Amino acid sequence: MDNTYKTDTGLDFSISENQQMVGQMAKDFAEKHIKPHIMEWDEEQHFPRELFNQLGELGMLSVFVPEEYGGSGFGYFEYVTVIQEIAKVCGSIGLSVAAHNSLCTGHILNFASEEQKKKWLPKLATGEWLGAWGLTEANTGSDAMRMSTTAVLDGDHYIINGAKNWITHGKSGGVAVVMARTGEKGDSKGISAFVVERGTPGFNAGKKENKLGMRASETTEMIFDNCRIPKENLLGNEGEGFKQAMKVLDGGRISIAALSLGIAKGAFEAAVAYSKERHQFGQPISNFQGISFKLADMATQIEAAEMLVMQAADLKNRHQPVTKQAAMAKYYASEVAVKIANEAVQIFGGYGYTKDFPVEKYYRDAKLCTIGEGTSEIQKIVIAREALRG
Repeated sequence: MDNTYKTDTGLDFSISENQQMVGQMAKDFAEKHIKPHIMEWDEEQHFPRELFNQLGELGMLSVFVPEEYGGSGFGYFEYVTVIQEIAKVCGSIGLSVAAHNSLCTGHILNFASEEQKKKWLPKLATGEWLGAWGLTEANTGSDAMRMSTTAVLDGDHYIINGAKNWITHGKSGGVAVVMARTGEKGDSKGISAFVVERGTPGFNAGKKENKLGMRASETTEMIFDNCRIPKENLLGNEGEGFKQAMKVLDGGRISIAALSLGIAKGAFEAAVAYSKERHQFGQPISNFQGISFKLADMATQIEAAEMLVMQAADLKNRHQPVTKQAAMAKYYASEVAVKIANEAVQIFGGYGYTKDFPVEKYYRDAKLCTIGEGTSEIQKIVIAREALRG
C-alpha cells in the first residue's frame, strides 16, 4: 500500500519514523511470538497471558500513555499501526491489545485524577496488569442506560452488585473499569464509572464464552456480589460514567477499525500469494479475470478503509471531535474486513474452507468487528445523527 494518505481536508498522513519503528517492531514480534501458535491457541481457546508481559516490555500496551506514567508516549497513528500489524497475523491478540489500550487504560488516562493515574497506569503500561472494561450486560447491549448493575454509597465505600457480559480480560484482567448505576434506569446522569482491582472480595469471573472467532482472546462475565470498593475508586464525579463511556467508545471504535483493517490486510495478502501459486489450466489463477477483479475490489476497499482510519486517528491526535469519523471508520472497515475475508476464502476454494490454510480464521475473526464496541447498525445511527446536524 502507498505510505501517504491525504484527504480533501488537506491532511497529510505520511508514515512517520515512529510509525515505521513501532510497525516493524509489532510485525517482527507477531511473526516470531504469535504466528507459530495461532492455530493451537485458536483450537484450544487458550489465552496466552504471558505474551502480554512481553508486549508490555515493548511498550505496546501503553502506546499513548505518557512516559511519566511508564508509557510509550506516542499518538494514535502509532497505535493503529501496532494494532494493524498484530491483527494481520492474529485477530485475537490484536483484539486484546486494542481492548487493553483504548478501553480500560484509555478510560483511566482520560478521566482519572492525577493520584489515580499514578496508582494504576504504570502497572497497565508494563503488562503487569491487563485491563478490562465493563459496560455491556446480558440484557443491555446497545441500550446501556438501562443497565442493572448498581453501585450504592455506604460510608467510605461503594457496594457494587450485578454482572457484566462479553468482557475482554474479564478473568485475567488485573483491574477493571466498571460502569454502574448510581441513579435511575434510563437516566444518562445516573451512571458512574469505577475502578475495581482483581482480588477485591465479591469480584469474580463468570462464564467464559465459546466463540466463533477471536477464540484466543478471553471473553467472560464479570460478577459483582456485594463488592465493596473505596469511594476513591470513582472516576470523575458521580453521574459522569455514561458520558465518559461514550467518549471512550469513540477511541475504541478507531481501535476496532484498525483491527478490522489488519484482518482485511492479512486476508488480502494471503489471497494474493495463493493466487500466484495456485495453477489451473496451465497458469496461475491470478491471471484469470474472475480472480484479478476480486483482488482489485479488495485492494480498493482496503485503501478506502485505511483513509477513514487514518483520518479518525488524526482527529484524535489533534483532540478534535471524532464521533462521526470514528463511527464511519469502524463501520466501513469492519464490513470491509468481512467482505475481504469472504472473498479470500472463495479465492482459496476448497482449501480456504480448511484449517490448514489461514483464511478461514480471518473469516471467523472478522465478524466480531461488525458487532463489538457498537454494531454496524449502531454506527449508522451515530453517523446519521451527526450528518443530520448539518
